[in-house]
Amino acid sequence: MEVILTQDVKSLGKKGQKVKVSDGYARNFLIPKGLASQVTASALNELKNREQAEKYRIEQELKKAKENGETLSGKTVKVKANAGANGKLFGSVTAKDVAASISEQFGIDIDKRRITLADDIKNCGTYECEIKLHAQVTVNVYLVVGS
Repeated sequence: MEVILTQDVKSLGKKGQKVKVSDGYARNFLIPKGLASQVTASALNELKNREQAEKYRIEQELKKAKENGETLSGKTVKVKANAGANGKLFGSVTAKDVAASISEQFGIDIDKRRITLADDIKNCGTYECEIKLHAQVTVNVYLVVGS
């Protein structure tokens, strides 16, 4: 019997997959527990529509990441921080600070976990940082840290 999994089932498959299982396993375990539904024309159509929607969503995310990458590529981001007389910062500049500065200056929201700083920024100056906007899109920007 063929069923469509409604949840991930260990050693069988992931949610949304169409798998072939024995009749008893499907009727006595998977379907009553709500882990799977029987394959029907409407269920197959729904599965196909869900896959197309997911594919479209992924394409849109990649397109947006490429647009943001073109906007940020090679740009300079100014980060303000409190510093002493000799240029040493009180604290350090973190990925959170960089993300806030990018959002403020370019209007692009970036998750702080996607920003990679080469080393700790504890002095005023110019630094390079890498931003991973998508699995296929990585951009380098320059940070100018000043008070």
